[in-house]
Amino acid sequence: MNHSENLGLAELHLAGGAQGFNWLPVFIAEEQGLFERHGIKIVYKRMGSVDKATAAVVEGEADLAITPPEGAVADFVEGGELRVVAGNAVRLPMSLVARPGISSIAELKGKRIGTSSLTEGTAIYTQIMLAEAGLRYPGDYEFVLAGIHTKRWEALQSGEIDCAPQPAPWNFLAKDEGYELIGEVNVAIPEILFTAIIGKASWLKANADLVARFLKALIEAHALTNDPAKQDLTLPVFQRITTPDSQSLALRGLDYMRDMGMWPQGLAVPDTALETTIDLMIRANLLDEASRGMAHGVFDRRYLSAAA
Repeated sequence: MNHSENLGLAELHLAGGAQGFNWLPVFIAEEQGLFERHGIKIVYKRMGSVDKATAAVVEGEADLAITPPEGAVADFVEGGELRVVAGNAVRLPMSLVARPGISSIAELKGKRIGTSSLTEGTAIYTQIMLAEAGLRYPGDYEFVLAGIHTKRWEALQSGEIDCAPQPAPWNFLAKDEGYELIGEVNVAIPEILFTAIIGKASWLKANADLVARFLKALIEAHALTNDPAKQDLTLPVFQRITTPDSQSLALRGLDYMRDMGMWPQGLAVPDTALETTIDLMIRANLLDEASRGMAHGVFDRRYLSAAA
């Protein structure tokens, strides 16, 4: 019998790519004992990429994942079991960071752009922003699978890539070190289902009570994360998972995300945010236009309703 069974806690295996800044409410829930209060012990599975986090749920290696939803949408329209059960982040707190000497998106023609995936998240946002400047993929620039944001920052510094979308506070760190911020992703794409909580329909149905308790704990954690008066709780955690050596950078990043409304109250999945995700997938040729209407069915509202 393991420790969690001794305590009467149900284990929930939770996957993610980097488990970084957008996981702040999860770590707040952990630190404040919210999961334990709801009878849950989280087993963290850091997969290293968003694609692998999605695959972990498909393969049963994880129960749920907090990850960009594009993989779940694609799986759903193909008749798969993946479902979105709640929202985790609905804004994109990122800037396009370019090496010194590149001052506009148009100057990225022929350049190397760092991303963490070719089919989810950063690659899609980048394609949309560059298309608005007349640059097409493939042809006008090259994607380099450089990894998560910390790895992309290393690749920028080493010259392996010329540009990458970087979240706060790494965008501010780059600016302070002489790199160029040539576009705000949140301006180009105001509301989107950036990261969602996804699971397999069969597992969700068999564990509906556990899912509801998990979502309840996260709803409480999102409320704490969004409350400026609770910054004494949230800032130290945010600093630990982003820039341990700089509280001032962490504060800039936390304020930037909270002020733009990144973490949705009640884990809401706004219709406009889901529609934007689907629309961008179609524009990036990751989903057929004919599947647009069907794709909305990926969001199974029952579990969030039960938690609320």
